[in-house]
Amino acid sequence: MTNKSITRAIAVLTDFGLQDGYVGIMKGVITSINPHSNIIDITHKIPPQNIWAGRFCLMNAYSYFPQDTVFLAVVDPGVGTQRRGIAIKCSQGYLVGPDNGVFSGIFNQDPPLAAVSLTNRNYWQVDDVSFTFHGRDIFAPVAAHLSSGVSLEALGESIDIDSLVKLSLEFPEIRGDKIQGFVQYIDQFGNLITNIPSPQVKDKKWSIIVHNNRIKSGLTYGDVAPGEMISLIGSHGWVEIAVNGGNAQERLNFKWGGKLTLILE
Repeated sequence: MTNKSITRAIAVLTDFGLQDGYVGIMKGVITSINPHSNIIDITHKIPPQNIWAGRFCLMNAYSYFPQDTVFLAVVDPGVGTQRRGIAIKCSQGYLVGPDNGVFSGIFNQDPPLAAVSLTNRNYWQVDDVSFTFHGRDIFAPVAAHLSSGVSLEALGESIDIDSLVKLSLEFPEIRGDKIQGFVQYIDQFGNLITNIPSPQVKDKKWSIIVHNNRIKSGLTYGDVAPGEMISLIGSHGWVEIAVNGGNAQERLNFKWGGKLTLILE
């Protein structure tokens, strides 16, 4: 039963894409449980099974949502295995999805206050769940019930927050005027987003060396001519490499995890 006085938004992130009906089915489950739900799509174009990409996008979106938003994330290559389904309460919101590290970027901003394993079948869509679609059968209904005011504790057994799976982002290595880093995310524009945070280069000039290319820094994409490469601090707060009007990933033939060197000038 829903509580009309509860209006928690549900923010959804998946790697399902938009070609198939999976996202729509999850939204149908949610609204059948809570017709008053306010569902907001973060993205459904996380590269398939890429938990690190899901982690990055959740981490960067989290602070821009209303207080007590329910974040439903389904990037779940371990679906149907022994990995736990979880719900977590943080000071700013709730997290629902697989316990595989997809939420661990948020933990650095807003540490978990409590967590449960989703063992209470009363809040699942069906008792006989699919081995391949927990987004429909477990996570979407749990998110809907949370959005309508069901307590975290009602959803299952309490678990130690220290037991939650974490993906720890490796810190860049600093050696004098050089910072060794790598690409942690690639967006749809082909921008290469590194693991070098803005405080390490703010108010400084630098260059990045990639495949014998020296890429100078700037403030905006338009600081270089169309087709030229530039490194800058992106809106997400990390150093990135871009091509004005082009695609840095294609230009440099770079992949996720590729290493680079930033030189302070």
